[in-house]
Amino acid sequence: MAVYLQLLDRFHIRGGDGPIAVSATGQRLIALLALRGSVSRSVVAGTLWPDVTENRAHGSLRTTLWRLHQADEGIVGSDMGVLTLASAVHVDVRSYTERALRSLDSPDDRCLATMLEGGELLPGWGEEWVVFERERLRQLRLHALEAMAGHLLERRQFALALEAALHCSRLEPLRESAHRAIVAVHLAEHNVHEALRHYGTFQALVRDELAIEPSDAFTAMVRPLMRR
Repeated sequence: MAVYLQLLDRFHIRGGDGPIAVSATGQRLIALLALRGSVSRSVVAGTLWPDVTENRAHGSLRTTLWRLHQADEGIVGSDMGVLTLASAVHVDVRSYTERALRSLDSPDDRCLATMLEGGELLPGWGEEWVVFERERLRQLRLHALEAMAGHLLERRQFALALEAALHCSRLEPLRESAHRAIVAVHLAEHNVHEALRHYGTFQALVRDELAIEPSDAFTAMVRPLMRR
């Protein structure tokens, strides 16, 4: 029986009969395995219970696994001291990551929709391993959006290219490469005023926030227009 695990926007797991009730520590264990793959019991215990003794951490892990098996014995598997999610568990982050990686080389409309709609990984969870994975996923999303903007611009699909670039800049307002992508679309459409206006807005932003100027590469994109 298939099990569906959602980690974007919230933690939610459901099977064929509906939502599966999982304790807080059970959620952490499932999320860790979903994000890291196969993990040894020792690493899981040390990651989820870093502030207690090794024996106590392993005891807490055994209790958590027992409770998970009571809820649904098919979620987590164990073999030779290694824990893993069952193959029947479908994880949204894995599908999201695969589509984002695919979009770096050959984006399609579904890739763009996924990147535009993608949510935050486990909002409110502050554990170091979650923060790391959240940032990894965020960076992948930013690069995917920029790549799609470039591919779409080459295909002269200007509206979609601009949407991808603008969304990237909304996610990270100080990311110059996203703003260069926006200006590139405006220039391709011969919207000189829009290109200069956007460059000026970004210039004012980085001056105010970072006390720096846009890169020479960015300035070179619009310098010929400034001389007119």
